[in-house]
Amino acid sequence: MKKDISETHRAVYLTAEDLRVVASLIYNAYHDDPWFRDVLFDGSETLYEKKLRAAIREELAELWRQDQTFVGLYEKDRLVGVTCVTSQQNALGNSRYWNWRFKMLISIGLQSTRSMMAKENGMLEHLPGSNCGVIQFICVSPTEQRQGLGHLLLNAITLWCDEEGELDGLAVFACQDSHFQLFKQHGFVHVSEINLGNVSGELMFYGSATQQN
Repeated sequence: MKKDISETHRAVYLTAEDLRVVASLIYNAYHDDPWFRDVLFDGSETLYEKKLRAAIREELAELWRQDQTFVGLYEKDRLVGVTCVTSQQNALGNSRYWNWRFKMLISIGLQSTRSMMAKENGMLEHLPGSNCGVIQFICVSPTEQRQGLGHLLLNAITLWCDEEGELDGLAVFACQDSHFQLFKQHGFVHVSEINLGNVSGELMFYGSATQQN
């Protein structure tokens, strides 16, 4: 009989020592993400991969500096999933700090930096509450997918949101149908369609704020 994965995996808050592994896991999971492809790819696969690594590195560093939430899913001592959540009250979109803008500008270029800010502006515009959490990254290692680990990760982060109490809920941008269905199974509802460049996606939300509008 196959062992229940909830018995073999644990969700924990991550530390600064985990960030290098977190960056590698996110890079591999988001390598073929439609939105990142549209924003960062300009014909060179090598340059795309360099930009993707840089974008992830700078975003994780900024999230950590702002003391945002990192939750990891472990199988024994091996990190197999991660989610990173920032507060709506943190600097996002047009409110991004100049040092983040400068580092992104150097790493991925002006147009790509503007596209990242435009994505956040689009999400912020449609959030149903005034104090929401925004999921910046959520993924399972490509070698560990289709085992139900995404469900464990979402169980952990929605439970955290419920226990946090101060948040109106969690928002996420989903641009792949399989992801949309996964979030839907965990209580996320459609809020708005967002068109970003050549990519269309859904702003989805988990929390009580959607029940009040």
